[in-house]
Amino acid sequence: MTLIEDVFASEAPVEETAAASSDGILGSMGINAPLFGFQLLNFAIVFSIIWFLILKPLSKKLTERQKMIDDSIDNSKKIEEVLKQSEKKYQERIDIAKAEANAILERAKIEADFIAEEMKNKTKNDMEVLVAQAKSRIMAEKDDMVTGLKKETAGLVVEALEKILGEKMDEAKDKKLITAALKDIK
Repeated sequence: MTLIEDVFASEAPVEETAAASSDGILGSMGINAPLFGFQLLNFAIVFSIIWFLILKPLSKKLTERQKMIDDSIDNSKKIEEVLKQSEKKYQERIDIAKAEANAILERAKIEADFIAEEMKNKTKNDMEVLVAQAKSRIMAEKDDMVTGLKKETAGLVVEALEKILGEKMDEAKDKKLITAALKDIK
């Protein structure tokens, strides 16, 4: 029998197949052995075609996809950890920078206070020097004025004496009288 005949024969009523295949254990269960063999062979061929052409490549692609997904998840976890570490380092650096900035500001304030105090002292010293110079100038001018006044007074005394005495004094008498008058004025 051919395969086609076997297929058509399987459509025959069960009684005819049971009568025709009454031989053996399979016949007692109502199974036609040659038809069962062909169907089994047919199933094996279709299964192997589906296995090798569809299921094997599909399972390979699914395995690759699963591996890619697992790798992506692992990479995302690693990236997340690196990101957390980066954020922590960033925050630490910001804290360090703030501390350094505060230290710099503190040093700048101390230096500014020191410079301000130094400038005050320098200004005070400059003022003291200027006051001392002014006092010395005033003293020098006072001495000059006293000296000039003494000379002028001596001249006035000599003129007054000349008028009072009516005579011109000579130079020796004049000096002697001026010196005595100056001693009395001091």
